[in-house]
Amino acid sequence: MSETEALRVGVIGAGARSKLALCAAESSIPARIVGVADVTERGRTRATAIFGSEPAIVGSLAELIDLGIDVAFVTTPDHTHADIAVELLRAGVSVYLEKPLAITIESADAVLAAAYESGSKLYVGHNMRHMPVVRLMHRLIGEGAIGEVKAVWCRHFVGNGGDYYFKDWHAERSKTTGLLLQKGAHDIDVIHWLAGAYSVDVTGMGDLAVYGGIPHRADNTDRVMTEWFSFENWPPTAQTDLNPVIDVEDISMVSMRLDNGVLASYEQCHFTPDYWRNYTVIGTAGRLENFGDGEGGVVRVWDHRTDYKPEGDRTYPIPAGEGGHNGADQLTVDEFLRFVRDGSPTDTSPVAARNAVAAGVAATDSLRSGSAPRRIPPLDPAVLQYFAQGQKH
Repeated sequence: MSETEALRVGVIGAGARSKLALCAAESSIPARIVGVADVTERGRTRATAIFGSEPAIVGSLAELIDLGIDVAFVTTPDHTHADIAVELLRAGVSVYLEKPLAITIESADAVLAAAYESGSKLYVGHNMRHMPVVRLMHRLIGEGAIGEVKAVWCRHFVGNGGDYYFKDWHAERSKTTGLLLQKGAHDIDVIHWLAGAYSVDVTGMGDLAVYGGIPHRADNTDRVMTEWFSFENWPPTAQTDLNPVIDVEDISMVSMRLDNGVLASYEQCHFTPDYWRNYTVIGTAGRLENFGDGEGGVVRVWDHRTDYKPEGDRTYPIPAGEGGHNGADQLTVDEFLRFVRDGSPTDTSPVAARNAVAAGVAATDSLRSGSAPRRIPPLDPAVLQYFAQGQKH
């Protein structure tokens, strides 16, 4: 394929997140959406509304592959990720797989093995690595602003949790394992990236503290999140139309020991009024912390001994970003398409995505087992080496 020939793009799953694929048309790498697959009639109608009349709208993955696609965006529910990705990779299609990679460690490893065996390129959409706040913190750590990292803490206030995660399939263990994996995979991946290592031991704790006791339930399978989301849905106990099955936790936390000795923690709550993430990274020569996670927020660094000093010693404004996730969606899609086109290195990593899943799965098992410690199983060394070499045999 020449550098001027457009990549033929397919999309699997026409839900709320499928709009991510529209970034392909805005990329500097020529790409054209030629087909969208959804197994439901309503999904196919929604696909036409999102992508227009030019792409073929089909009802199966096999039909989409038959269109001769080069790359595919997988934006289906989490429990379908692994099977779809494996089928695409074995068919020679490069895959952009929305996070999380999978909902079990075994299925995550199966996806990486399929990429290794087929040679088809795999990219997992951990777009937070391209969010300005995360890149700013990563740069400051790399520049030695706080010395050698020894601890990372993350508090995630999921103020939109009732609308985002408790009115559809996200609320069911069978489709997510749990929100410590589904939602937490992003932040666990960022913790690993900032610390420069992966979790080896985890201990979790959590509960279904609020949403399990709300009686107003509804079958929302004919709707998507954007149709019921509202800031007026407050307080959490006044929520309506919750999913008929709710068996995931709405508050959870995990303590992690990483393979370089860094200690980390992640806390997630789905019934807070505000929605943002707060990271604290502590090193041998200081600490940094973000206040706000988008434009208008700041990252502050303390690098002198002091009493309470809320303004820190240095303040860094969080850069602005245009588009979804403060510009990270477009940057992530651009990185994926460049990787497919010419093998350019990426800041995301399928191995990192697998290890975020592994930590989330193990932590969820821990919190449901009396907070018993869990060890993360290692990845196959041959597969690990393959991805370390940039997916080259």
